[in-house]
Amino acid sequence: MTTENTIGQNRFWGETTAFLALFLDNVGTLIFFSAILVFTFNYPADIILTRMIPGTAVGICIGDLIYTWLAIRLRKKTGRTDVTAMPLGIDTPSTIGIAYAVMGPAYIATHDAQLTWYIGMATLFMIGTVKIITSFFGGWIQRVIPTAGLLGPLAGIGLLLLGFLPLLELFSEAVVGMVALGLIFTALMSKMQLPARLPGVLVAVVLGTGIHFTLGFGGYLPEFTAPTLAMNFSLPVFSIEFLKTLPHSIQYLTIAIPFGILTIIGGINNTESARLAGDNYRTRDILLTEAFSSLIAAFFGGVAQTTPYIGHPAYKKMGATWWYTLLTGLLIGIFSVIGLLSLFVSLIPRAVIAPIFMFIGFEIMRQAYNDSPQSHSPAVSLSLLPVVASMVLIIMGQFMGAIGATPDKLPVRLQNMHQTLIMLSNGFIITGLLWGSMLAFLIDHKSRLAALCAAVCAFLTLFGIIHSVMPTGELYLPWCIKSHANYMVAAAYLMLSGVLVLLTKPLE
Repeated sequence: MTTENTIGQNRFWGETTAFLALFLDNVGTLIFFSAILVFTFNYPADIILTRMIPGTAVGICIGDLIYTWLAIRLRKKTGRTDVTAMPLGIDTPSTIGIAYAVMGPAYIATHDAQLTWYIGMATLFMIGTVKIITSFFGGWIQRVIPTAGLLGPLAGIGLLLLGFLPLLELFSEAVVGMVALGLIFTALMSKMQLPARLPGVLVAVVLGTGIHFTLGFGGYLPEFTAPTLAMNFSLPVFSIEFLKTLPHSIQYLTIAIPFGILTIIGGINNTESARLAGDNYRTRDILLTEAFSSLIAAFFGGVAQTTPYIGHPAYKKMGATWWYTLLTGLLIGIFSVIGLLSLFVSLIPRAVIAPIFMFIGFEIMRQAYNDSPQSHSPAVSLSLLPVVASMVLIIMGQFMGAIGATPDKLPVRLQNMHQTLIMLSNGFIITGLLWGSMLAFLIDHKSRLAALCAAVCAFLTLFGIIHSVMPTGELYLPWCIKSHANYMVAAAYLMLSGVLVLLTKPLE
């Protein structure tokens, strides 16, 4: 075999592996997003499959096509043939966060599937708007807020919502899940190659899905239902109707702002990572593309934001250029319209995809601790804790909903505990950001900045931006609610701020 043929074959396999990794990552996120809404919150599947997924695919398609064009432009400018496009897809942490913290609770509160969908679109619209604004000064935010504060809440989502909750899905079909886990962890964590250089993720999906249906039709899976192979033509439709729900959605601004900021900062880091790997993209081009593709998806029914993925250097090592993003963008767009993407989502079992999310969660955790100064590791750990409250509430809500129990039927002590969990959970991303920043500043002997973080917590608590006393997490004017809990927590934060100012002496 000639050298040219060997290079061409390696490039083909590189493009194929990169395409499968990016494509299945997006499909996997959609599978888990759908599963959360359908199986946890009993949301009707048809709106997800025929409206949300095609609308979200619009953002992926536009974003990947623009990144493909940017790679071709850089290739022409530099004369290099090894330019690798920036990978773009659905942001997994925020998509899972929106399912658990926005759309699920909204559907439980309203029992209105269309209103819930509009709330999801409105939340994505707010995220896109935040991203466009933040793209112009994301670097400044990155310099001001400690890394532990920025990445800590994301690490909590990675460990608990992407790590622990998928583990429950994996053990619900242990045979399927363990086979998929072995193949996916081997491919993604140990970097070992399967025989004949078969892509480990693809083999896991095909083999795991085959075992799932074999066991299901054999009667060994109690929750198994035979799939329908119908593909429904679902053309995304432009609409501004969701803008009417912005007043209902404003309470989710506390989720939209942090998720928008975090992906912009992630985009800055990913652009720098690409530069170090040899592909010097303009940061503003990368950031505005992800912001625009997220914003436009909301007008077509999308509910999940797009973001440049971590791992550009890994795709480059695979030998990928711009073909893999072009194929991902085009096929996700086409498959979503003809219904094939929704068919994949309905066919591939959650236990097969669970190890992928566990891997992503572990990578987010690793990044949070590695990118923060070692002395700030306690700050990262502290910022995880509000996410724990959110996860406990999610699991508790499933059990209470199944038995028809309501919080007022619980003993008084458990009612108080439930209310405490609600307050800790509401606004958990901003809470984690401020807690992590406060402790990081304190570790660095910047006590006045730590005190400022505590004072900001006090102010935000008064209006329910964090620690909302309402079960739905909605915002309010402090004098318009009956509870005095917000005043007590705000006073506690102010006292903490005073302690940090008066009883500590920063080192000069």
